[in-house]
Amino acid sequence: MLLGFEHVGMTVSDMDRAVAFYCELLGLRLALRKSVDRGELAFFDTGAGMLELFAPASSKVDRFRDVPVDEAGLRHITFAFSSVDAIFETLEKAGVEIVERPRDAYNREMISRVAFVRDGDGILVELIERAPDRDAL
Repeated sequence: MLLGFEHVGMTVSDMDRAVAFYCELLGLRLALRKSVDRGELAFFDTGAGMLELFAPASSKVDRFRDVPVDEAGLRHITFAFSSVDAIFETLEKAGVEIVERPRDAYNREMISRVAFVRDGDGILVELIERAPDRDAL
């Protein structure tokens, strides 16, 4: 029996920078951070699942590469907020790389507002407000 979504894992180049972005700016809670054989591992609680980040100790990490629409792969990571405009303003003031400013979503059955930014490694982060009637679907 499925219990729920557990976590998604990603590689980052700088764990301190990632903690600052995901915790201090987005509001995730750092649940675990520790050194492991080949680097550093951290788990962040989103309130609805976890984000696992790994920062390798010895190798250079290349910037995130956007996945072409005709190639399988992780395209972005999404976090829901009570106000996309408010979190976007916070991120913009902090100098976060902006991809798309807040706008009304195309799939209004699921999402009412949406914006896109990038974390320090260029990973595409979607910020959303859930549609008011989403739970009725």
